[in-house]
Amino acid sequence: MRMAMRGNEVGMNTVEKLQALREQMRRRKIAAYIVPTEDFHGSEYVGDYFKTREYLSGFTGSAGTLLVMQDRAFLWTDGRYFLQAEAQLSGSGIELMKSGEPDVPTLAAFLGKELKQGDVVGFDGRTVTGAFVKELKEKTAEKQVAFYGKRDLVDKIWEDRPPMSAEPVWELAVSYAGLTREEKLSKVREKMEEERADALLVTALDETAWLLNLRGDDVKHTPVFLAYMFITKRRAIVCAQAQAFSEEIKGELKKAGITLLPYESIEELVASLPAGQRLMADENKVSYRLLHVVSKGVEKINKPSPIALLKAVKTSREIDHIRSAHVKDGVAVTRFIYWLKTHVGKEEITEIGAAEKLEAFRCEAEGYLGPSFDPIVAYGPHGAIVHYSATLETDAVLQPKGLCLADTGGHYSEGTTDITRTIALGELTAREKRVYTLVLKGHLRLGAAKFVEGACGQNLDVLARQPLWEEGLDYNHGTGHGVGYLLSVHEGPQNFRWRMNDNVPCVPLEEGMVISNEPGLYLAGQFGVRHENLVLVRKGEKTNYGQFMYLEPLTMVPFDKDAIDVSLLRPSEKKMLNDYHTKVYETLAPHFTGEELVWLGEATAAV
Repeated sequence: MRMAMRGNEVGMNTVEKLQALREQMRRRKIAAYIVPTEDFHGSEYVGDYFKTREYLSGFTGSAGTLLVMQDRAFLWTDGRYFLQAEAQLSGSGIELMKSGEPDVPTLAAFLGKELKQGDVVGFDGRTVTGAFVKELKEKTAEKQVAFYGKRDLVDKIWEDRPPMSAEPVWELAVSYAGLTREEKLSKVREKMEEERADALLVTALDETAWLLNLRGDDVKHTPVFLAYMFITKRRAIVCAQAQAFSEEIKGELKKAGITLLPYESIEELVASLPAGQRLMADENKVSYRLLHVVSKGVEKINKPSPIALLKAVKTSREIDHIRSAHVKDGVAVTRFIYWLKTHVGKEEITEIGAAEKLEAFRCEAEGYLGPSFDPIVAYGPHGAIVHYSATLETDAVLQPKGLCLADTGGHYSEGTTDITRTIALGELTAREKRVYTLVLKGHLRLGAAKFVEGACGQNLDVLARQPLWEEGLDYNHGTGHGVGYLLSVHEGPQNFRWRMNDNVPCVPLEEGMVISNEPGLYLAGQFGVRHENLVLVRKGEKTNYGQFMYLEPLTMVPFDKDAIDVSLLRPSEKKMLNDYHTKVYETLAPHFTGEELVWLGEATAAV
């Protein structure tokens, strides 16, 4: 049948793809089919093989879930992507569901209302979590809905699907990691012992990469490789594609007591765990399919993987390297801002061209490995699209006026960076300056936070939003995310956000965690502003009231004083900005000469 369909499949548009999927659904009597963004590991960004939702819908954002029914289709995504999704879904027949907005139900609640008695809901069980299916069951219980998770139906119609990646795996030296894989494995087993767990199932790609001190290139801009791990008190097994591992790395793993098995063997391995054993597997992260094969006599410990928190708290050696990476990145981004402000209007510079120029500056640094995500260089109205990505069709020419938002990052041997600067390209309106300054006030206040040990990001998020809230304004995304060490640019479990729910636990900020500070404001059709630094959680003074903590700025790049309405800054905020700019100048000045150095002095002078 696949061969017979080939002639019809080539060049199918979104409407035709949905119809082809509906035919597959009809054959299996499936009323609704769910297509999430994820791969088999719950990754935020996925390899081309796993982009089934993008293939079907045409929506390219990194977050979203497609629901296909026989007569309608819907796509849920969050506030970062509302404008992008509206544009990309136009004419597809897919209705946009704005997650988190009033009167917009969750997908599970929607199905609970729309499905008929005894309907069947389908999905690829490897791409949805156990928690997701549990919620579906709860919301559809009255309808006695059945679930079909055996097949990837999109694979039935995607004839030119890219192959699953198996790029070479490479070693991260312990001189960068700070701990050997044996030491990390010992720490993980200590955490397992605390939970009385006989086995731990690891599905997150960055957790496996961190634990093994290995990196790969199976996901664009995220140096990970496709693998699972199954850890017991005596065995550590990695299930991966053997062809991606050199003989030398295979030998090193064997020396460390780690066994390499085929990627597909993970289901059999999990199913073989005998009754009476306790398996640690987070149903919020582990796939429905893997949880489904666990023997009934095995007790499941539904808790987050201990690796997530171990990975989030950087070693002293990692911290030293991360500071070094941010100096290199600061030099590149600062040179880019100087170049942009002195060349715009004198030569044609587009959004794509500007991003390429910044990449060229980064490439000059020793140890630079590549971008940590697709660059966002968004001029004028494009800056209001939170995760805008310029295309040949949208590539705007920068003019010597207005604001340009540049959100970019890089991977270095010494770590991962993520920075946003909003740059004045020329004359600004009073409103542009006001918005720029209100967002900056929030950024500065959060960056200067002093708090008692045990506080979570949810306790501090208000500091960044208060200047906007006071004027009835807000932004529809979190204020901060963790950042991995030469891993994912978005890492948990720490975060800054004000919304609290069961899926986003309140995680205390510990010394050694790296987290972003990035408030923003986005005026659709006009412009957007975001200011982002990465900060390091540090221990400060200890008093009778407890251990106090503070945030050390890692990012070393000036804010654009040409865009600041100084009259809006409190004296304390002026001091925060001046102190930061003093540190930026002291850090970067040794790397600049001539006109660039003169400009840096002016850009960081006190307000």
